[in-house]
Amino acid sequence: MKIKTTLFAAALLLMIAGWAPAVSAEDGTKMVYEAAGVLKEIMAIPEKGIPPALLNDAYGIAIVPGVIKLGFIVGGRYGTGVLVVRDKEGTWGPPAFVSLAGGGIGWQIGAQSTDIILVFKSRRSIDGIMKGKFTLGADASVAAGPVGRNLEAATDVKLKSEIYSYSRSRGLFAGISLEGAALQIDDETNAAFYGKKNIRAADILMGKVQNDSAGVKELQKLLRDYASIK
Repeated sequence: MKIKTTLFAAALLLMIAGWAPAVSAEDGTKMVYEAAGVLKEIMAIPEKGIPPALLNDAYGIAIVPGVIKLGFIVGGRYGTGVLVVRDKEGTWGPPAFVSLAGGGIGWQIGAQSTDIILVFKSRRSIDGIMKGKFTLGADASVAAGPVGRNLEAATDVKLKSEIYSYSRSRGLFAGISLEGAALQIDDETNAAFYGKKNIRAADILMGKVQNDSAGVKELQKLLRDYASIK
């Protein structure tokens, strides 16, 4: 029975993803602005945001605004957002679009929108995402991230995980466990946003293609500023 229920949850998420209409460059632009807005609002309260020290040491960050959590006996979540990584000089590059999906069992009724942020400590996880479907907790260790300006004061646990995850829902921002959620490249939105068919996520994240729109510049500036806070 448990296996059947899990398969049903997975099928439900696939249907949600499949119902999405064709995307355009404007959709990507809107998503970048939303991601920048989420980051800005969360970091506006330093005592309750992502520790700048964690961002300063991060290799990459994924911001997925408005992840929808559905629930009626069988629960699940699905959303799309952006992934940004640093180059060898530490400069934040252009965004690649990603989707986040994860099934779970729950008794919630209705739908709930949640903003999700993932902070990546190493290139290993990013390489895994570029190879295809990437499952948090299975392909790389993931843990609820510490909150607060002072990283040492925020947690007594040594930061040994490769990925740290956060969520914001109904004004509450906190670390969250996302084990079992799948993260993968959104090829359709990448192609629309950069105006190139069959564009490779690796080329985007390595800075081989660019989009110098105002939204991209704003997101990169926010990451640069927040990561440099002492």
